[in-house]
Amino acid sequence: MNELNRLSVNEFKSAPKIPIVLVLDNIRSQHNIGSIFRTADAFRLESIYLCGITATPPHREIHKTALGATESVDWRYFQATMEAISELKARDYQILAIEQTHQGSLLTQFIPAVHDKFALVFGNEVNGIDQKVISHAHTCIEIPQFGTKHSLNISVSVGIVLWDFFTKLKIFYEKT
Repeated sequence: MNELNRLSVNEFKSAPKIPIVLVLDNIRSQHNIGSIFRTADAFRLESIYLCGITATPPHREIHKTALGATESVDWRYFQATMEAISELKARDYQILAIEQTHQGSLLTQFIPAVHDKFALVFGNEVNGIDQKVISHAHTCIEIPQFGTKHSLNISVSVGIVLWDFFTKLKIFYEKT
């Protein structure tokens, strides 16, 4: 780890965070949840909000893919996703639903404002994001896809969206 210049858990907790909160709306798979924790750790995100049926640590299946990231990444649980959305809106976060909708923008065309704080909402593996949550989002963002399935695994989607944000906001992130 020394050769990789990685932060310890304590160093991670006190380090500046990227102002992004991931909101997981009723995610079924604990393996996906664990993978999302690892990705949140990799990008040094502010927090993960686990909502509804989304499992919370400690859980063996989450830990299997999180590989310790549940110890470094801040997280909170909300019984209803709308509770999380209301709190984040009150704290001036831009609520972005990552979902295929008629009103949405393609990820490739979305340019995040450098000084905004973002809540990225990802939905259930089968049903997507609850319509009430979509209605309260500032905008919807869709990952362009060109195959026959028109859907991606949620943990893959999280990685794609975060990498896209990271590259678009690179000037901001180089300061952290």
